[in-house]
Amino acid sequence: MSRAARHVTRCLVGGIVALLPIGGAVLGIWYLEATLAESWKDDVDWYFPGLGLLLALSVIYLVGLVVTTFVGRWLWRAVDAMLERLPLVGSLYQSLKEVLGYDSGRDRFFTAVVAVRVDDGFEVGLVTGTAPGPDGDEHTVVFVPSSPNPTNGRLLLLPPDKVVELDLRAADALRGLVSMGKTPLAPGHGDG
Repeated sequence: MSRAARHVTRCLVGGIVALLPIGGAVLGIWYLEATLAESWKDDVDWYFPGLGLLLALSVIYLVGLVVTTFVGRWLWRAVDAMLERLPLVGSLYQSLKEVLGYDSGRDRFFTAVVAVRVDDGFEVGLVTGTAPGPDGDEHTVVFVPSSPNPTNGRLLLLPPDKVVELDLRAADALRGLVSMGKTPLAPGHGDG
């Protein structure tokens, strides 16, 4: 792939990632407004344009109110646990939580963000666990994602002294890879 094509692809994917939450909100509000208007606008005298927006804001506020109370937090944790146990939806739900940065529990998919030495710099990697290496010693299992599509990449089995842990959340590392591409860390980072 040429440099220009990589640049265009990276910018398009970065734009999609940046605009996706805004677009989702706008489409959700538009859909709610259109559904309200289509379903009973002609049957009532009190419908006005923008009622869908007010209804959406009210629902968001009420959900926020519920999840900030003691009972609401307990209920939200129960729903969260139920969604995680669903056969196909559960793994998708957990992955989305991890990528969006909402999963901070012990069982999260990526346990740390690390720098992995390559040639004259470093690449960002995500630790998925540990496993015995060919020598029988414990090694770190690191997923090094591609850019701009972090669902592709390579899995490395590295000795612990070959990785440098970074003070970075997995969600932030993935967002960075998608929005700006694979940027090597400065050489010498974490050496010592």
